[in-house]
Parts: sequence; C-alpha cells; structure tokens
Amino acid sequence: MTASNKQLYEQREKRVNDVIQLKIPDRVPIAPLFGYFPALYKGLSIQECMYDYDKMKTVFIDAIQEFEPDLAENPVNIRFIGSVLDALDYKPLKWAGHGLSPKASYQYVENEYMMPDEYDAFLQDPTDFMLRVYWPRVMGAFEPFKQLPPVHDIFSYYLGLTKLAFFHQDGIADALQALSDSAREASKLISHAMDFNQSVSELGFPPLFGSMSHAPFDTISDFLRGTAGCMLDMYRQPDKILEAMEKLLPMHLKMGLSANQRGINRVFIPLHKGLDGFMSIEQFKKFWWPTMKRLIEGLIEGDCVPFCFWEGNVESRLEIIGDIPKGKAVYMFENTDLFKAKEILGDTVCLKGNVPLSILATGTTDDVKTYCKKLIDIVGKGGGFIMDSSTVLDDAKPDNIRTMFKTTKEYGRY
Repeated sequence: MTASNKQLYEQREKRVNDVIQLKIPDRVPIAPLFGYFPALYKGLSIQECMYDYDKMKTVFIDAIQEFEPDLAENPVNIRFIGSVLDALDYKPLKWAGHGLSPKASYQYVENEYMMPDEYDAFLQDPTDFMLRVYWPRVMGAFEPFKQLPPVHDIFSYYLGLTKLAFFHQDGIADALQALSDSAREASKLISHAMDFNQSVSELGFPPLFGSMSHAPFDTISDFLRGTAGCMLDMYRQPDKILEAMEKLLPMHLKMGLSANQRGINRVFIPLHKGLDGFMSIEQFKKFWWPTMKRLIEGLIEGDCVPFCFWEGNVESRLEIIGDIPKGKAVYMFENTDLFKAKEILGDTVCLKGNVPLSILATGTTDDVKTYCKKLIDIVGKGGGFIMDSSTVLDDAKPDNIRTMFKTTKEYGRY
C-alpha cells in the first residue's frame, strides 16, 4: 500500500467509525451495496461474474475506483458462487444459466426443508440432522447421505465402528466425491475473497464487512420451515421455535465474531421476517426480537459492529429495536421511513440508506440529487448517517449512481 493510499484508507475508516459512534465526521460517508451492477455496467453477464473470478474482480475493482465508496463491498462470497452451487446441485436457488437468463440475479426458492415434526431431531443433534436430513433435501449431490445412520455413537472398536459399513452403500462414494469437489471450489472462493480484500485495501478502500450472521428466527423461517410453516408453528408449537432459536443463537454469534479474525469488525446481518408485514408486534416481542437483541449485544461485547439490514418496513417497531447499546451498531433500512427513523433512533444507532431504487432506476439525476440532499439535511444532521441506496444497485442508471456519489461528497460536508 502506498503512503497516499494508506492515508485514504485511514481517512475512510475514521469517517465511518465516527458516524457509527454518532460523532460528526468531515462529510457523510457513502457505502452502497453494488450488487451485480459493476458487471452489468461493464457489459459482463451475471453468469460470467458468477463463474470467472478474474473478470468479476476486474469489473468490481473498476467500479470501486471510479465511484470511490468509503467502504468496498467484497462480492466474492455471495456473487462468485456458481461453481460451488454446481458441485452441490443446490436446490434452493435459481441462478444465471441455471434456471434463469445469463443476465438475471439469483433467486431463492423457499420451501419446507424441515418438516413440522422434526424439531426434536434438529434440537437433539443439529449436525446429524444437517448431514442426514437437511443436506440431502437441499443439495442433490448429497442425497445418498440420507441412507447413513447416526454417527454420534461411534466411540471405539466395539461401540459403533461397524456402522462405517454404511459408507459402502450405493451412491455414498459419489456423494463423498461431490463433497470433495465442492470443498475444492469453496477453497477457491475463500482464497479469492481474501485476494479481493487485499487488493481493495491496497488501493485505499477498507472492506465493508468481515463476516455475516443471521437472526435466529429468520434462519428457521428462511431455510428450514419456510414462511408458511413457521407462521403455523408460532401457533401450533411455539415452544419448539423458541427452543430452536436458543440452539441457533450461539452458532450465529460465533459466525459473526469471526470478523475479528479477519481484522474487519463489521458484521452484515440481513433481516427478513421481523418486519411489519410478517408478524404482529406481540409476535415480534415474543419470537423475533429477544434472540436478535442478544445477538446484537453479543457482537458488540465482542468488539464487532453489527450492520443490520432491515429488508422491508419496520416503522411500527422502531422504538423496540432502539433498545441496544448507543453508538455501537448500524441499521440499514430498505423501505422504512428514514426520516422517522432519525427521530426515534438518531440518538442511538447510525442509520444507513435509503435512496429508493425506483428513483435510481427510473428517475432523473435531479430527482436523485434532490432526494440525497434531503437525506443529508435531515438524516445526516449531527452525524450518524451513511448514504446508501434502498437495496443493491443492479437496475440503477450509471448517471444516477454518479449523482448519488457526487452529491454526497460535495453537499454532505459538515
């Protein structure tokens, strides 16, 4: 890293840290989630981006150098994933060239991947459940694993050792080979992610996040029971959901705290099911918020900064989610009224967002400039604000993105 890039890195890091701590920085920081915009902007298909690291790295770093965000999103772990998905025959996603057009972003396929009577199996031994039940359902390559017996009672030469014979059944060798193949691709992914962070850091851009985590309720609803299944469970077997969330909480806390090992203490947490349109306030207080609050507090106690992305509207519960340590986290809002959020949360948490994608995709540069100035004047007053769009920039016009950056850097000075 050159001396000038080192200085830029430190300036950007300080600017962001100041607003997180609710201090007034030199100017409003800007750090959007680019999504697949850099690929589409440079004429690269999303399919190419998902499979060719060198091409993906080139277009993303070009975009970072052109727009100069204060924090640089690393796209590798959630965008350069095609080869891993292929090796797994992964069922809960459709992606470019695999069910979708080469220029389409991937789409999640929600389903009941855990049945309503399987909570006990998950609670008793989550690893066994994942290996023999969940993996075969969501990854076609591991379907033979459902033939395996539990391995938690293989202790010695006379206690359970003969169970290894089950690994000799038809299809198991192929599944183990698929595991090896996917592990090889995942290792490449990790190596490329480290390379990307090193590259942007040397250019003077701090990486945006060091790890990801998840709300315990969302894990059950998104990936295990599905939205409909989880809604029924809140009435039919509420204690099982609560118990499962307690099981998941330490796993998700450990996942988030791994950011410290990478020297980037910001933790991205996408949030889905605690929103106004999914559950009542009473359900939110009982099922969703308690474990999420403890996850936030645990990350803060571990010297991490939670970046919680509320993907929807949470206006009815802003008072509740404000019950966290002051100046220690960032709330990113998609559809929530950010001006109302400033009134309620402005003294507690740094706010990030939320220029509507509708304006960035279909509006004029004047529309973008007007909205950004309003955000800076109101939400940016007194610090505690990071400029961002409402969601990823895939469909945004390049000129509108340029305007968002230019307005923030010129008008957003204190």
